[in-house]
Amino acid sequence: MNTYTQTNLKNWECRVPLHLKSYPLEKFKSGWDPLFPIEAAEVGDIDGLNVLHLQCHIGMDSLGLVRRGAKVTGLDFSPSAVEAAQALSDETGLLATFVQGDVYATPKLIKKRFDLVYTTWGTITWLPDITKWASVVAAMLKRGGRFYIADGHPTMLVMEEEDGHLVHKYPWKTMPKSPMHFDEEITYTGEPMPQEASDSYDWAHPLSSIIGGLLDAGLRLDFLHEHDTVAWPYVNLMVPDGDEPRMYRLPDTLPPLPLSFSLGATKH
Repeated sequence: MNTYTQTNLKNWECRVPLHLKSYPLEKFKSGWDPLFPIEAAEVGDIDGLNVLHLQCHIGMDSLGLVRRGAKVTGLDFSPSAVEAAQALSDETGLLATFVQGDVYATPKLIKKRFDLVYTTWGTITWLPDITKWASVVAAMLKRGGRFYIADGHPTMLVMEEEDGHLVHKYPWKTMPKSPMHFDEEITYTGEPMPQEASDSYDWAHPLSSIIGGLLDAGLRLDFLHEHDTVAWPYVNLMVPDGDEPRMYRLPDTLPPLPLSFSLGATKH
């Protein structure tokens, strides 16, 4: 494990107990659907499908897919997250399998192949090599299997807020050995990060690299959608969306930008 991944793992290990307090787990246990409207509308009928959820964190979304009838395997590199996911599965009776490991090692860790590989919201920015990631996605799919992703749009991710304005601050593309370094004071759910684990590393992946990697790996693009809302308040000036308060958008005083994208593809 390289230094960047070790640093990010330490960061995420510290997030797990914070998110176990801040995620709406009690609502979920009572039957609430954790999927956001974008993926809920686009993922389609998954009843009876074997689904692999990459970078599943504490498993709430994975078990939401189980409620939709899927047979789910979740993978995450954080041991604490996998432990929490399995505990949530045991408590709710929503049966799923959770595996701890690096996403790039998935084909070695999980031998079965899947009808659907699924990943959403804040996942690929943590991965240095998007081409290798795409090859993992393809390797884990059965022939004719589908891939689905929803995540922050690269156009949004180059922006930052300064003095109430959006400014272009970050590169649109980074190489595996040149990540962006961040020292985060709070998590995306608002809790203070422990100082000893506040460092993290991110990589920027343009849509051309994401789509090109999947095409080169043998997938066929089924759809690409861009959205003017996103699943977290990326900058402070964002406001809750009127139609779905869990989603965020730019205020009406700013021209709209694509804030997230979603993509479906099928393995030849």
